[in-house]
Amino acid sequence: MTADPARPGSVAQVRLPGGVMLAEWDVPVTMDDGAVLRADVFRPSGPGQWPVLLSYGPYAKGLAFQDGYPDQWELMVGAHPDVTRGSSGDYQNWEVADPEKWVPDGYACVRVDSRGAGRSPGLLDPYSARETRDLYECIEWAAAQPWSTGKVGLNGISYYAMNAWHVASLQPPHLAAMCIWEGASDFYRDGTHHGGILCTFWENWYRKQVLPVQHGVGERGPTSRSTGEPVAGPQTLSEAELAASRVPFGEQIREHPLDDEFHRIRSADFGQITVPFLSAANWGGQGLHTRGNFEGFCRAASPRKWLEVHGLEHWTHFYTDYGVDLQKRFFACFLHGDDSRWRQQPPVQLQVRTLDGFVQRPEQEWPLARTRWRKLWLKPDALELAWAEPGDRGLQSASYQAGGEGLTFRTPPFDDEAEITGPVAARLFVSSSADDADLFLVLRLLRPDGGEVTFPGAIDPHTPVAQGWLRMSHRTLDETLSTQYRPYHAHTEIQPLVPGEIYRADVEIWPTSIVVPADYRLALTVRGRDYARRHPGAPRLGSFVNEMTGCGPFLHDDPVDRPPALAGSTQTLWAAPDRRPYLLVPVIPPG
Repeated sequence: MTADPARPGSVAQVRLPGGVMLAEWDVPVTMDDGAVLRADVFRPSGPGQWPVLLSYGPYAKGLAFQDGYPDQWELMVGAHPDVTRGSSGDYQNWEVADPEKWVPDGYACVRVDSRGAGRSPGLLDPYSARETRDLYECIEWAAAQPWSTGKVGLNGISYYAMNAWHVASLQPPHLAAMCIWEGASDFYRDGTHHGGILCTFWENWYRKQVLPVQHGVGERGPTSRSTGEPVAGPQTLSEAELAASRVPFGEQIREHPLDDEFHRIRSADFGQITVPFLSAANWGGQGLHTRGNFEGFCRAASPRKWLEVHGLEHWTHFYTDYGVDLQKRFFACFLHGDDSRWRQQPPVQLQVRTLDGFVQRPEQEWPLARTRWRKLWLKPDALELAWAEPGDRGLQSASYQAGGEGLTFRTPPFDDEAEITGPVAARLFVSSSADDADLFLVLRLLRPDGGEVTFPGAIDPHTPVAQGWLRMSHRTLDETLSTQYRPYHAHTEIQPLVPGEIYRADVEIWPTSIVVPADYRLALTVRGRDYARRHPGAPRLGSFVNEMTGCGPFLHDDPVDRPPALAGSTQTLWAAPDRRPYLLVPVIPPG
């Protein structure tokens, strides 16, 4: 593939094996308040009109994937050569569609730098109502262009999926379909506060991934391999000017410890989402996205919606032949009007996780209707998980230090292979030596020799089966939205504990899938801090600040949110005839 010299404001011809792609740089897109954002447009050469695949986000539209995220790029293309087959990769950006693979199929790919990022000036304010309105305006702008059919689809990973949920709530007239690939839909529960506990990821994300390409970084930032120009704007501003042009995102999150308006405007309004969509989740997305893809599929009002669930790294299957084929079949149906390869698509497509990989299986709903909801009963005195409900064993208890390894409850060895696929929940009875307690629940798979089996996560290469969290002062449930298998906490008030008193805790554990072999055990660890297991030789990814120890970058270690009195407290788990703790697991019968 070759391209003519390209400069901002120009049109470049990119010669592909199947023809010529036109690339237009820094196309102005005017918002309703007069602000002018900048877009790159990739479309087929020659006259005609094409449906649009659009993305809007802060990662700099001119920054090539392999330049901005070299660690992730090398891991992906090394293991999956199909990612670069048929593409130079020069126009490939982080978490958005590769135009070299889409334009030959009759699509125009539009990438917009969000306000205050890349080459778009303005106040950088992630996920804000202003950003959502900007995305609405971009959709309608793209629909009105002479090269557009008027049908616009949204496609992208993470940020580009999250803001698709948001803008779909506004119902843009020309939004025809969207692919939500690993996209959180509830900013509070899926992202900033797991079970009410502050996640420090977002402040680090802002500093490591967004601020290096803030508009105005200019010549201090990277340059585009396509245009040779700075990806973060033609101007180079001072540090003081940059600070004045962005919100203090980490501070904002800390200032909103409850699920208030700040979080709600950055979350989906499911009742208003009616556009057709494909929600693609990752079993390994513990700490971000996974929950949101399932919630969106189950709760959005759209009459035409599909769920797909895969594994491997966060950025991988979006670009493999498997993922691109899935996306192309979906968008062909809703943007090109060709349903020949989509009409037989099942409502739910699962990559069921096994010790050896994944097995694809079609399903009709989520959770699966044939699920056998089984309770594993916790025995604090024996640290066991029992299938049979215990008799009257009197009052039992077991304690642990919040800063320690916690308590691990184990099942007997499985007699036969068994599949666990679906949401998981726990009911515990807890007292604390302090006026609060943070519960970290880890669902684990143990080999016959007692060693733990870990799995490739969306970011961390060694994750447990599933995780869940709850701050006890946030234990109040929203009874309208709660189900037995998915407790839904209101997070609108803080209810301190009386030290030593026993309280019921219903803990949501994010959806998972694992086929448990015979002679293996399930285990539930209840602890007072993040799960952590070090694996020598695990890759260190430059876009994240911490070592990967099982939770990826989604840690809960803010010293203000988790002060010494909380981190140094002692929790006690209780069981009695009138207080029966259990783990609810979704067992899928064979056949």
